[in-house]
Amino acid sequence: MGARINDAHRGFIHCEAEKLKGCDIQLDYPSVGATENIMLASVFADGETIIRNAAKEPEILDLQNYLQSTGVRVTGAGTSIIRISGSGQKLGNAEHTIITDRIVAGTYMAAAGITGGNILLKNVIPENLSSVISILRESGCRIGIKGSTVHVVGPVRLRAIDIVRTLPYPGFPTDMQAQLVAMLTTARGTSIVVETVFENRYKHVDELLRMGANIKLEGRIAVIKGVKKLVGANVCARDLRGGAALVLAGLAAEGETTVSDIRHIDRGYERIEEKLRLIGAAIKRID
Repeated sequence: MGARINDAHRGFIHCEAEKLKGCDIQLDYPSVGATENIMLASVFADGETIIRNAAKEPEILDLQNYLQSTGVRVTGAGTSIIRISGSGQKLGNAEHTIITDRIVAGTYMAAAGITGGNILLKNVIPENLSSVISILRESGCRIGIKGSTVHVVGPVRLRAIDIVRTLPYPGFPTDMQAQLVAMLTTARGTSIVVETVFENRYKHVDELLRMGANIKLEGRIAVIKGVKKLVGANVCARDLRGGAALVLAGLAAEGETTVSDIRHIDRGYERIEEKLRLIGAAIKRID
């Protein structure tokens, strides 16, 4: 697109361009962030930009809907090819409501699964969570869907899952991998989780081991042998979803769990402790 990029300055990436130009871009991997950033960069580029092997996540379609409401000519979101026509004109005003967060919804669903709880979630888009719903049902959760409401009832003890692979949408989301691993630590039997999207995405495993989990890692593969119970411990959130997984594990553990470095959790969950406390969790923020 004509940008000059310098990424060798103390971990920062510097980009500059007098004017971007539309072009044909083939992504090696259907990355959500790459797709979104190219879409945004293309809005004021000269000519048409085509993104091939684009990500298909619901958030991509939502971004397209927003851009269209401001006057951008963009089509193809939800498919592997997106076309954006650059515009030299000023964009119009628009009002847009962002879609509900499917990963936050999936996390609360997992909370019901790991605790044997009973949760009613409103304002959910169930079709965006089809892979998560399928896996939770396989693990023994009872899930009812009516419109935008999802009712989740966890079993007395979860069942192990033979194998789960994280994949680009509509596959099982990598952002639910940590929460699923936490769930499966107390499931009956042995589960296998394969992380195919990101490297080094098992930072939560060492912390779960502190709580009595039985997990073996082989590269991108986690083998989880369910234990009868987790025990409370002092653990540290190493990243956003791993931190959420530790909160879930703490809900199900015997005794008290303290999760530190919760700034990571706050990046993706608004007052998670308040919402969980409203449905019966004994949880409080102590910072």
